[in-house]
Amino acid sequence: MKPHAPSCAKRLRLQGDAAGQTALEIAQIIHEHCSVSQLRAHRLARGLTQKEAAEGVRSLGPRLGEHAPKADAIRLGHWESGRHHPRPQAIALLCEFYECGPGELGFEATGAPPRAALTNDLVPMVASRAVQGHGATESDRLAASVDAARRAVDRTLAAATVSSGQLDLLDEQVLWARQQYVYTPPGPMLTVLLRHLGDIENLAADRQPAAVQVRLSELTAMLATLIADALMKLGELDRSQAWYGTARHAADDSGNTELRARVRAQAAMLPFYYGPLSAAVALARDARMICRGRPTATGAFAAAAEARALAKLGDSKGAEAALRYAAGMFDQVGSHGEDDAFSFPERRFLLYRSGTLTALGRTVEARKVQAQALALYPAETGIDPTLLSLEAAICLAREHSPAEACELAGSVFLRVVPAHRTPIVEERARDVIHALPAAVRGSRAARELREILELPPGQT
Repeated sequence: MKPHAPSCAKRLRLQGDAAGQTALEIAQIIHEHCSVSQLRAHRLARGLTQKEAAEGVRSLGPRLGEHAPKADAIRLGHWESGRHHPRPQAIALLCEFYECGPGELGFEATGAPPRAALTNDLVPMVASRAVQGHGATESDRLAASVDAARRAVDRTLAAATVSSGQLDLLDEQVLWARQQYVYTPPGPMLTVLLRHLGDIENLAADRQPAAVQVRLSELTAMLATLIADALMKLGELDRSQAWYGTARHAADDSGNTELRARVRAQAAMLPFYYGPLSAAVALARDARMICRGRPTATGAFAAAAEARALAKLGDSKGAEAALRYAAGMFDQVGSHGEDDAFSFPERRFLLYRSGTLTALGRTVEARKVQAQALALYPAETGIDPTLLSLEAAICLAREHSPAEACELAGSVFLRVVPAHRTPIVEERARDVIHALPAAVRGSRAARELREILELPPGQT
């Protein structure tokens, strides 16, 4: 198919920017829609000319000394068109410039040249030490070089392979972290997650067989998602967004459709709480589209997240349609894995239903859902019950019971364990004040709630 004109890529880039999409996501859309190479799509996703991109890559080269690739606009054009293949050093600089991995630029995941090129590089290197005898023919030297090269490659493959026992252990550790995350405060949990991620990255940094690399990418995506979520709860919004981007990259690298959708649905939480809401809708809708209508827990989660964001935007028709879709999907798949941060049990579905109904002003229905959900939570859990109770306070505010709403919000906030009393809880408690009629936001009850929210953690 003939590549589209640059104006088409520009239109997609502007649409993606408006929707809060990352450069990586925009590049993938341009690659698929405009029929251009992944390398060219990354340049177009950033609105750069070939000359500008080449200058950027070239500026990173001095550290390589004499080995620095000669990047210019013409050579970059050849790489983008596939006419020439860049050397490994050039691929490394392209990855650094575009802030992504080799696979996302259309090169091999390791950034290494194809196997044939690797062998050709090894032949002259080993020839000088593999054949030292006098009288050897040129054929003998070539045969010895070929054998030495094969043995070197075999050693690399054997040394880099992760055993099934190691993978099983990593799986167990990540599953344990997912279960602990449900009720452990985000601060202490970050240390655990980063330690596990370090263990995985130590293995992923070496060349691994494709099946192993896929599994390591999946585990990386799971841990990066939980790290992003923890940072969001702590109010570290820029870092959270960056980690959600890393999680999406890892999920896309794994090729696991369910995981790709799950990471995007989870990432929608950040713009849902902190804006822009349009980005929350886009991420949740993207996750639902990736699921392609298959009955999965992730599909139900994505639709419920989309419904909640649309309701908060004021799109009642769209929110109700998405909520019906989520309910139908959830009825098909049921509730599984209730003690896992990557599950979507009934109580979590009800949390999203509550958020949707509360934002739509359907307070009577919302309070019934809140009571139903709260009854399903165990004694040891995270902040979800707190969020449900704060939504009950928002309903009271909209039912013209301002004093009762503020009293409930204040008591709920003070009951939260200090380690869980993070900015995201404060943000939701402030929503109670915003839900009050403007005339009573300066009332005594509202002032007392503001004073409670200003208390340092640990004080009551």
